[in-house]
Amino acid sequence: MKKILLIEDDLQICEVIEKFFINKGTEIYSVHGGIEVLDIEFENYELVLLDIMLPEADGFTICREIRRTSDIPVIFITARGREEDILYGYNIGCDDYIVKPFLLSALYAKCDALIRRSNGTVRNSILECGHIRLDIHRLNCFVDGTEIFLPRKEFEILKYLMRHINWTVSRDTLLNRIWGIDYFGSDRVVDNHIKKLRKALGDAGSQIKTIVGRGYSITDK
Repeated sequence: MKKILLIEDDLQICEVIEKFFINKGTEIYSVHGGIEVLDIEFENYELVLLDIMLPEADGFTICREIRRTSDIPVIFITARGREEDILYGYNIGCDDYIVKPFLLSALYAKCDALIRRSNGTVRNSILECGHIRLDIHRLNCFVDGTEIFLPRKEFEILKYLMRHINWTVSRDTLLNRIWGIDYFGSDRVVDNHIKKLRKALGDAGSQIKTIVGRGYSITDK
C-alpha cells in the first residue's frame, strides 16, 4: 500500500484529497504546515504532496530541506501558477508542479507513476564508485567495506558527486544543492568541506578530482 504525506493548510482540500486517495487504497497522512514540518522523517513516506503557501515555513523552504537529505518524490500542489514559481520549484528539486484547481484523478495518476518509478531503478539507495559505497537511505559510507563517519555536509557532497560520476560539478552547483540557493557566503566553503571529505575517505579521497577553474569530479580511480 502506498504511503503519502500531504502538507496542506487548507482543511477542505485535505479532506477531499484524503477521501479520494483512501478510496484508491492509499495511506495518506496530512499535516497543516508550521516549522515543525521540518522535523518529519520523510523517509517514512513514499511521496510528498506539498503546498507552497503555508504558515511559518513555506513549501519552497520545506522542499529545499527535504532535498538536503532525501530523494523522496515531491509534487507541489499550489495556487501559484506563475512561470517563475513553476521554474523555481523544479530548480530546487520538485518532481512535478500542479496548479490548483486540478483533477483528483490526474493527481493520483501522477503520484502513482512517481512512486512506481522511485521504487524501481531511478532512485537506487546504494551508490558505488571505486572504493566508495554509500547507502543513502541509511546514511552510511563505506570505504573498501569499512564504515566511516561523514558529517552531514560531507555526506551530501559525496552523494551528489557519486550521482554524477565523471561529471564536472561546479562549486555553485554544490552550494545550491547542499547549502541552498539562499546561501550568500563564499564558495570557498565548498573547498573546505571537500578537503575534510578527502581526509575522511583516506586513500579513496584521491577519487575526488579538482577540475581547475571549474569545480570537482569523482572517478572510480
